[in-house]
Amino acid sequence: MSATSLPHPHAEKREFAFAERDFRRICQLIHDRAGIALVDSKRDMVYGRLSRRLRALGLDSFGDYLDRLERQPEGEEWQAFTNALTTNLTSFFREPHHFDTLRGQLQQIDRGARGTVLLWSCAASTGEEPYSIAITACEAFGTLTPPVRILATDIDTQVLETARRGVYPVERVAALDADLRRRFFQRGTGPNDGRCRVHPALQALVEFRPLNLLAPRYDVGGPFDAIFCRNVMIYFDKPTQRAILSRLVTHMDAGSQLYTGHSENYLHAADLIQPCGRTLYRRNFGTPAG
Repeated sequence: MSATSLPHPHAEKREFAFAERDFRRICQLIHDRAGIALVDSKRDMVYGRLSRRLRALGLDSFGDYLDRLERQPEGEEWQAFTNALTTNLTSFFREPHHFDTLRGQLQQIDRGARGTVLLWSCAASTGEEPYSIAITACEAFGTLTPPVRILATDIDTQVLETARRGVYPVERVAALDADLRRRFFQRGTGPNDGRCRVHPALQALVEFRPLNLLAPRYDVGGPFDAIFCRNVMIYFDKPTQRAILSRLVTHMDAGSQLYTGHSENYLHAADLIQPCGRTLYRRNFGTPAG
């Protein structure tokens, strides 16, 4: 999901006509496709991002573009449409208390016969979250090869490519402790000056895979010891949140923990999950999920 916000022209200066019916069609299409609930204040953002698709395709109107989408419900343009309207705001060790909690959880897990700790970042964006999880695992186990496998998923295929590369502007890691930067990032030189790459050992711990949280089932395995689903549910309405949670909990067991965003509240899903810490939940086994 991209956090960069560009100024958008006022309606009278717009290159393409953008009628109310166009915006409402877009709202319905992205809700049906990705569960995202767009509000009126996002109108200019929608115009700015999708007008780039009209130019790229040589189209003259939003109506033509939306007609094209609906004529090809499984075409490649659907991915470009979804990528354009998802928002990616992330950073390394965002909401740092979660990683303190995760470190303690990892140190206490009884791996038993399974041997490998399974972790899932289900809105991985450009990779900062799963790599922060990987660093935390290395710290918890005191090795660059901890017994951990991390699945990182996102609906946006473009940000997943950035995540797989693991290359970032040095500004993205500037706030990290100097020792962490030294041990887990490689500073670029020459033509790569101003950029850094995550340590190959971290990349080896993470599998990146596209996933739409609106899918009727998640073919991801599990159960996972920890699932990070943070700051993505705020884009969904309550029924969609509940539907997603009902699927997530099927990948949790009694020892699993669900890490959520600080602005997300799940009182409406108390039969599915119950709080067990600060923005932290466990599966509620008292009532069957559904």
